Amino acid sequence: MRDVMIRFVVALGLLAGTALPTFAAEKIVVFAAASMKDVIDTAAEKFKAENGSEVSASYASSSVLAKQIEAGAPAGIFISADLDWMDYVQERKLIDNDSRAVIAGNALVIAGAKDAKPAEAAEILKAGRFSMGDPSNVPAGKYGKAALEKLGIWGDVSANAVFAENVRVALQYVSRGEVNAGIVYASDRAQVPELTEVYRFPASSHAPILYPAALVGTPDENAKAFLAFLRSDAGQAIIADKGFVPAADAK
Repeated sequence: MRDVMIRFVVALGLLAGTALPTFAAEKIVVFAAASMKDVIDTAAEKFKAENGSEVSASYASSSVLAKQIEAGAPAGIFISADLDWMDYVQERKLIDNDSRAVIAGNALVIAGAKDAKPAEAAEILKAGRFSMGDPSNVPAGKYGKAALEKLGIWGDVSANAVFAENVRVALQYVSRGEVNAGIVYASDRAQVPELTEVYRFPASSHAPILYPAALVGTPDENAKAFLAFLRSDAGQAIIADKGFVPAADAK
């Protein structure tokens, strides 16, 4: 039965264009929003060194991961890039409600080439094609569209938008020079030194960018321990180091 489930989840990942982890009984399986990759990779290494338990992670848009969990994917922890997709799995009774907590926050920025100059959002986005998460299902895209609507420029710039399946792909388009700029999270831009932040959206222009995490299904002791680590001072230090806002300051 387990082999059948794994083949099913891998098939889902292939359809979604998502690399799924190699599952092993002793591993903690984390399904995390693509923007959390640097945090989880670093936290997993530190956690293994201290506790001996391995963490296997799958990164994709929160919407893709939520649907995979709904389909029966054997995740131990789900970390969403917004509240809506965590609400989605909670409403379907797929998580341990008591374990749900915000572990980080973020900011929304426009990333450009290294030599790009800071400017107003309208000026940057009217100048040519720009990437962003698909606002129909990607949290970063939803925040981006909401911010542009709040600024009153969505109608003027939307024709230049290139929608990506997640925020990391949107950032890659900028890195490869396929677009002039990209609307991404501050944490993602911080991990790519060859790009520069040319605009930061006011916090008032979009809903707070919060990352809720929760145990999936029947709580597992190893998964509990890793989630507790992410919420600890050591885990929060990693979150801050990767350009995120620690949970205590996220609003």
